[in-house]
Amino acid sequence: MTVYFYAILFARYPEVRGLFPDNMDVQRDRLLRGLLRIIDLVDDVDNLVQFCSRLGRDHRKFGALDAHYPAVGECLVASLARYAGTAWNTEVAAAWTRAYTIAAQVMIEAAEDDTRLRPASWEAEIIRHEYRGHGIAEVTVRPDVPYHYVAGQYVSMETPWYPRTWRHYSPAHPLRTDHTLTFHVRAVHHGQVSNALVHHAAPGHRVRLGPPQGEMTLAAAGDRDLLLVAGGTGLAPIRALIEEAAAFGMRRYVSLFVGARTAQELYGLDDMLRLAQRHYWLSVRAAVSHESIPGQQGTLPQVLREFGPWDRREAFLCGPPDMVTTAVRTLLHQGTPRAHIHHDPLDTPVLSTPLTPPRPGQEIDQP
Repeated sequence: MTVYFYAILFARYPEVRGLFPDNMDVQRDRLLRGLLRIIDLVDDVDNLVQFCSRLGRDHRKFGALDAHYPAVGECLVASLARYAGTAWNTEVAAAWTRAYTIAAQVMIEAAEDDTRLRPASWEAEIIRHEYRGHGIAEVTVRPDVPYHYVAGQYVSMETPWYPRTWRHYSPAHPLRTDHTLTFHVRAVHHGQVSNALVHHAAPGHRVRLGPPQGEMTLAAAGDRDLLLVAGGTGLAPIRALIEEAAAFGMRRYVSLFVGARTAQELYGLDDMLRLAQRHYWLSVRAAVSHESIPGQQGTLPQVLREFGPWDRREAFLCGPPDMVTTAVRTLLHQGTPRAHIHHDPLDTPVLSTPLTPPRPGQEIDQP
């Protein structure tokens, strides 16, 4: 259905083709999951409006215009009619048309409101590129105009090598006075953008940044002590949270667990140990899962289980999706309230970011 949708959209309205990447596989999946989430929220008006508003703000960086929405709606209804079979009738067509019209209007209004607050995107120049081994690079950019965010948030980035293809990375530090941002990027197997940033990017190259997103910030912690869990380059936003806590003189206890497959892949651990030497409230433990060495062995969820329970801590997790998912289950099993567990979305953020907390009786055991 999504293949057919984009085929007729580009045939009927060829001017919109330039808004989309050359490789449409991810985009087709994005459309389908967006539709499924709208269907899932159809009886939850507050969350539906919040989701569509988020979509509308996010679409600004793609160059979406008000005139594009009717074209998309027309082709969407035509695609649904083609593949719905006998389930499609006049009443269903009217319901879908009305639902899309309302969703599109919410997206348009959210984009208009966002226009008054900030740019759709920020142009930036790579000013430093340091390869740290094991497929990891530190990439520092300087936006042409100041870029404001909060420690723990993440940023979407478009590179010159793959136009209109956006990937998400977290700054590894709080806001700097010179407004530069440093990202820790791991070259993912078959990952086009990550490999380009790690192996081809150099000072002088230009990138584009979308607005900051994410709620994994210290403001969410209240006055509780913290549990921080980082796998691989997931250490970047965790490190930013620790540095912000230190800068503002926080005196809550912070337990940091850093994990990797092997000791050599324990990226950034030395920096964290030095921080712990300067701040009595910070403790650091490292674990490896695929190598026998002195110290903690096992996956991060296994080590968390050993040192828990963590039911009185505010937990922040970042790393590979499988690790985060399993760690969340471990914490829930040990009695940590779901509302006290924070992590970035495990997929396309605008489609999978948690909305308002579930109503009583709706709480689930998985992120």
